[in-house]
Amino acid sequence: MSHASPLVLALDFGGTKISAAAVVAGERDWLDLRRALSPEGADADSDYRIATELAEEVLAGSAPAAVGVSFGGPVEAGSGTVKLSHHVPGWEGVALARELEARFGAGVRVENDGIAGALGEYRYGAGQGVNSLLYLTVSTGVGGGIVAGGEIWRGADGMAGHVGHLRLEPDGPECVCGSRGCLESIAAGPAIAREARWRIEREPERARALLELAGGAANLTARHVAEAARGGDAMALELMERAGSALGIAIGSAANLLNPDAILVGGGVSKAGEPLWGPLLRRARETAMPEVSLDVRPAGLGDDAPLWGAAALAYRLLDPSTPAGRAVKG
Repeated sequence: MSHASPLVLALDFGGTKISAAAVVAGERDWLDLRRALSPEGADADSDYRIATELAEEVLAGSAPAAVGVSFGGPVEAGSGTVKLSHHVPGWEGVALARELEARFGAGVRVENDGIAGALGEYRYGAGQGVNSLLYLTVSTGVGGGIVAGGEIWRGADGMAGHVGHLRLEPDGPECVCGSRGCLESIAAGPAIAREARWRIEREPERARALLELAGGAANLTARHVAEAARGGDAMALELMERAGSALGIAIGSAANLLNPDAILVGGGVSKAGEPLWGPLLRRARETAMPEVSLDVRPAGLGDDAPLWGAAALAYRLLDPSTPAGRAVKG
């Protein structure tokens, strides 16, 4: 396979799945895209092995000119070193950029998945045309990223955008970060499923629809809750109301603090529809100051937002003088 323009490799290490894609720099269609679920008991070694195997498949014998990586956890962007993953053990201090550079013989940029998603949406998705945005991804966890003035805003420690760890309920559920009552511990997919199972134990007579959909409490996921809620099930509607309200309060609070042009919400949980979006938008407007404009939109790139952000990171490696908000032409 040969290309007139440089070939870019994009990788996304998620909490439960891994994706790899190849794209010609500046293009808007993947040459190839592969995904795989993390295995039961996954660790850093297994996820790295799967990612590199998928990468070799999409590259099909070609060498990438640059590699961009979206990682589901805090990273040190300057060195491309992972700080940790809240969902997969063994990633602490892994020099991911260095390992991938040695593997593929190309420059590598690594960013947190929230930042990568924000960049992807800004460049190619629902954030096109705005000057500043806050992006939230609500799935296995709740991540976020900020683009301001066309550039990624990382903060002093590279930790800006971790909206999932806004503490909404000081005595709320335990969070993977070690605190209690964070947005992630209320509104992420596993948190919704956990709350559903807790409610089922206490009110089994109201849980018939949920149990039938899931085939038992042990199999229950947030997707089942969302489906039951769209069908009008009372318990499921209450569960989505709780998650949506928490997201809305966090979004309204973030709007008061950052006042971005747009706030984009993506990730698997965001596909729940009106049972989630109704309370989300209502509580966001109640929480934001009346003087604060509030443009809350569904993200446009779906599950591919972090992957397109990873591609954008790789594009910038090919021309470091190019601002993050402008695509590099191949």
